[in-house]
Amino acid sequence: MSGRNGRWAVVASILAVTAASAVTLPAQAQTLDRVRTSSALKLGYDPDARPFSFDAQGKPDGYAVALCNKIADSLRAQLNLSKLDVEWVPLSGDAKLRAIQDGTADLVCAAEPVTLGRRKQVSFSLPIFPSGIGALLNASAPLALREVLRYGEPSSRPVWRGAPARTILEHKTFSSIAGTTSEGWLSDKIKTFQLAATVTPVTNYQQGIEHVLDGSSAVLFGAMPLLMDAAARSDRSGNLIVLERHFTYEPLGLELARGDEDFRLAVDRALSQAYAAENFRAFFTTWFGPPDDAVVTFFRQTALPE
Repeated sequence: MSGRNGRWAVVASILAVTAASAVTLPAQAQTLDRVRTSSALKLGYDPDARPFSFDAQGKPDGYAVALCNKIADSLRAQLNLSKLDVEWVPLSGDAKLRAIQDGTADLVCAAEPVTLGRRKQVSFSLPIFPSGIGALLNASAPLALREVLRYGEPSSRPVWRGAPARTILEHKTFSSIAGTTSEGWLSDKIKTFQLAATVTPVTNYQQGIEHVLDGSSAVLFGAMPLLMDAAARSDRSGNLIVLERHFTYEPLGLELARGDEDFRLAVDRALSQAYAAENFRAFFTTWFGPPDDAVVTFFRQTALPE
């Protein structure tokens, strides 16, 4: 092979590799360009993740949905668009993850914990809520069980003196929402403490509450804000207790495609502006009640400066 022909062969190989790499880039990697061209934005939401996202008489509603509406308004201004059509796509379970990967949705407006495992598949916005795993029990649950779960040990009353905490947890049935981080966390804890306990996954919070109320499960573990909302909306809310304890810290974020940093920057800019706005406290109160000092500090520290 001549030197000239050899050089052309090398150039051709480089071009071929470059072209192949371009083909494998995710279609949604240029979200802002597509939104600018089409004046349309596809937002996914979970119809069963109240108060973050839910279906309200055929329309999406909730805290995460309201935040995404603010993001849409910000994108319209950032891209200098006269209008921006928003398409809402209802999603549930693993469909949320697939929707980002196949481009069905540009952004998922739900209550997804930011985990390293999930970040292998999707990217996340700035955190939108300081969540974590909580526990819901029947109000008639034994005091010792409530104390062990809340404080790590029963009280020092004589009747419980010397009784190890694990004894109180033995031979209990616990529930968690299938496919969530609470399911894996609960299984790991039972293995770690070698408890003779049963885990019964449930498909949603309503089913989990029914199990707690009928006694087929002693405790329902799940995302604290979702537990509190589900308990408050239950017809038998007076028979339920949500413990004042976070077993984990799991900030929630909005999901978007990996590798699309320009779109992520635009989303984070919109969230930062929303958190820093004077009316954000009232906005937050709409969904969760007045924020305490810890929550105010969380959003103050989460917002990024320009």
